[in-house]
Amino acid sequence: MKAASINDIKQELTNLSPAKLLELCVRLAKYKKDNKELLNYLLFEENDEQAYINNVKTEMEEAFAGINQSNLYFAKKSLRKILRNTSKHIRYTASKQAEVELLLHFCKTLQQSTIPVKNSMALVNLYQFQLKKLAKLISTLHEDLQYDYLKELGKLT
Repeated sequence: MKAASINDIKQELTNLSPAKLLELCVRLAKYKKDNKELLNYLLFEENDEQAYINNVKTEMEEAFAGINQSNLYFAKKSLRKILRNTSKHIRYTASKQAEVELLLHFCKTLQQSTIPVKNSMALVNLYQFQLKKLAKLISTLHEDLQYDYLKELGKLT
């Protein structure tokens, strides 16, 4: 079965009644956890983005505290999971500034952790890729923000 284009879906949604639209949203939220989390963000947390970012940072710090460091393999898997979760929250906000803040926080927390990043080429590459991604993102922001974030990025390299 071929899915309709976003434009077709948008046109069809404009023709629906509010009750039918509500029913579709609830049904969509039932089937996938990501849909439910996105709907939760859009309904309850979108109006206070800074509080949302702080919650994600706190969640990230808790995940860092729970990393199994007995083996570098487990630490690597945990770091990828944290990064995957952070990326999901970044997609929800759809804000470049929020993305920069969250990725900066990830890199700072990784640098401050006791994980021996330099002992694993995969972890070094993961960290370096995040730094490159941050540099590229920062260049798209306003000049005032660029200055502040580039100072932060300079501390990480």
